[in-house]
Amino acid sequence: MQISFTYHKKKVIQALRHYFMMRKEIRTMIILVNVFSILAAVLFFIHKISPFTFLVGTLMWLVLMIMFWFIMPFMVYKRTPMFTDTFSIVFNDVSIDITNNKGSIEWRWNAFSTYKESPHFFYLYFNSRSFFLIPKDDLNVAEMDEMRSLLKTKIITA
Repeated sequence: MQISFTYHKKKVIQALRHYFMMRKEIRTMIILVNVFSILAAVLFFIHKISPFTFLVGTLMWLVLMIMFWFIMPFMVYKRTPMFTDTFSIVFNDVSIDITNNKGSIEWRWNAFSTYKESPHFFYLYFNSRSFFLIPKDDLNVAEMDEMRSLLKTKIITA
């Protein structure tokens, strides 16, 4: 199977948001800040804490959301020149061969620890923090089914 693709900024930003929000430590932090903010709101409305404490909880929540929803995805996109390249990928039984205008690389299937799928991308993970994105935009239904089948047989899902 062979595919060619380019990345689209808007969808890559969304994929990076998805990645950040799916990180266990980030989800835990967001849950804790949300619980703190809700608790601060309840205590503020029953006059047990000062408005300042409620404001701090609200600001923590706001800063956290802005950080993970806007700042971090845009920083990663901006610092990763590969998102502006055009790629050609050949999938075979032993490896994935990726080529762009700067060169090529072969990744054996055992280089990937897992894969995940989102509405617009396949995430091929090397480890918990490093992955390669394959957009679904340029794939037809048969190619997507073939891709899913190939990934299921070659890579263990999480």
